[in-house]
Amino acid sequence: MDLTVTLKGQRRDLTLKNPVLTASGTFGSGLEFAPYGDLAALGGIVVKGLSLRPRQGNAQPRIVETTAGMLNAVGLQNDGVESFLAFKLPHLPWRETAIIANLYATSPEEFRELAARLNSEPGVAALEVNVSCPNVAAGGALFGQDPKLAAAVTRAVREGAPDKHVMVKLSPNVTDIALMARSVEDAGADSISCINTLLGMAVDLPRRRPALANIVGGLSGPAIKPVALRCVWQAARAVSIPVVGLGGIVSADDALEFLLVGAQAVQVGTANFLRPDAAFAIVEDLPAACERAGAASPRERVGALVTDRDGPA
Repeated sequence: MDLTVTLKGQRRDLTLKNPVLTASGTFGSGLEFAPYGDLAALGGIVVKGLSLRPRQGNAQPRIVETTAGMLNAVGLQNDGVESFLAFKLPHLPWRETAIIANLYATSPEEFRELAARLNSEPGVAALEVNVSCPNVAAGGALFGQDPKLAAAVTRAVREGAPDKHVMVKLSPNVTDIALMARSVEDAGADSISCINTLLGMAVDLPRRRPALANIVGGLSGPAIKPVALRCVWQAARAVSIPVVGLGGIVSADDALEFLLVGAQAVQVGTANFLRPDAAFAIVEDLPAACERAGAASPRERVGALVTDRDGPA
């Protein structure tokens, strides 16, 4: 079965051998999961968020299990882009599988600089822009909650990396995700990934304290899948660029649900904590899942959801 998919962007396309990618922050650099499967079998690897300079991240505890999911407030700990390029990227199968760098910064100018640093790297197939970041210059406002700020970041990355496919990762913590999707499309995004985590918190009852040192964190896992499906459906109907869906995917059938609502590819995230071979298993089962659904390929199921009404976009 032909599993290939091409995300046709406004400026740069991104071709994947199959529609299954790993989600940033859940798969390390990718090398950590090599003992559990063939990294080259994946459609793509979205690496842990990269910043211009190393980041220590938040205080412990910063991960807590919740009902059907988990909360994290890791704080984008990473060794910085130079360390990734020198010590990790050379060991990834970038010639066989798309390696996508997830970008973290606190101003459009910083995003532009980071994107420019990656633009000439042949091992990086695309950039995923994390707009769920605080804009320090705007008093800590999140880029992903303001269409103008999200557009400014998208334009900055587009200017810094004219030779790369630019994917913008949208936050669900907004009133109108379709508006956010259109704003980054208009600013030059080649594709959209959604959703990032939902904002939540947990309580340590015996200690009468927050379970996370940061108090609040990002909720992910199967608990957020209904929200993710809704957001992907709305975003895909609002834009003409490809949408990559994520949020609670643990099986090939889950992946097909995201394709039905309009995603052209998916990312597997929290499932990697549950079983480190999750993404590999989904790739392996995808052909059988398509056959069970009566499809000759995953592409046949993209946007094929049958509804009795159009509903809000």
